[in-house]
Amino acid sequence: MRLLVPAILLSTAALLLPAGGLSNPGGGGGGGGVPSVSAPSFDAAAEYRKGVEALQAQRFPDARKSFVKVLGVADRDANINYLAGLAYAGEGNLKNARKHFEKAVRYDENMVLAHQQLGVTSAKLGDFPKAEKVLAGLKALVAKCAGTCPDAAKLATAVAAVEGAMGAGPHARIDTRPSLLFSSAAGGDRAYLDAVSLINERRYQEAIAAFEAARAAFGAHPDVLTYLGFAHRKLGRFDVAETYYRQALALAPGHRGATEYYGELMVERGDMAGARRMLARLETGCAFGCAEADELRRWIENGRSPAS
Repeated sequence: MRLLVPAILLSTAALLLPAGGLSNPGGGGGGGGVPSVSAPSFDAAAEYRKGVEALQAQRFPDARKSFVKVLGVADRDANINYLAGLAYAGEGNLKNARKHFEKAVRYDENMVLAHQQLGVTSAKLGDFPKAEKVLAGLKALVAKCAGTCPDAAKLATAVAAVEGAMGAGPHARIDTRPSLLFSSAAGGDRAYLDAVSLINERRYQEAIAAFEAARAAFGAHPDVLTYLGFAHRKLGRFDVAETYYRQALALAPGHRGATEYYGELMVERGDMAGARRMLARLETGCAFGCAEADELRRWIENGRSPAS
């Protein structure tokens, strides 16, 4: 496996360069930087930040518009669906809020805050059977956690919130401005770099958690999505990986890392025609050649990973 090495500092952000290892994640015709300084064709990261800032300021219509725009290219992102739900709830549109909370838990069954808001919103709408179902699911997670998992405190809070909402009914309160992890770009960059190091160490499950933390700061950034796809692929979760690669390419069609890795996934699945299509895209975008095209070409010639 090729490694990613954090290299020269440009202002306060580290530029990531390939060193005979994991491909440079950057799109189009340039190298990839940390998420706060590298921008896709549609700057979903900037739009996401606008939405977060509007939500924190309780400008709910502005927040909703930003999150819905980002969901147009990353509709399966649990975190963005969750935040869109908060924005709709702030506007008083509880039915649409609940739809987004439902999507959030569908795409990330371990997202405790989304479960909590789904239960509270259902109780506020008077749908007590749904709220009871959510509560039962949370209690099952509490039992599985047994007070020892990282989300133990969140789970206890969520159970109490849903139980309280079921007692309050339509008067239940939805917290539309929760604290957001890594509210600064610098904090998100640190999480991103930590995640890259974990991938280099083949600690893929831990890397996924770190990339998810970075995504809380940047939203649907193509570099983050590409590496989430890579980590899931290394764990054999091909369908999940494909979803992330497709999202990255929807945001940045010329993203070389996502194109290469998607092609490698196709090789692993035996879809050689698809892999060659990805290679053709790279060859068209890299007029004078690029490492990503060379690596994918080796995969296709071997019919598998060149290292296997």
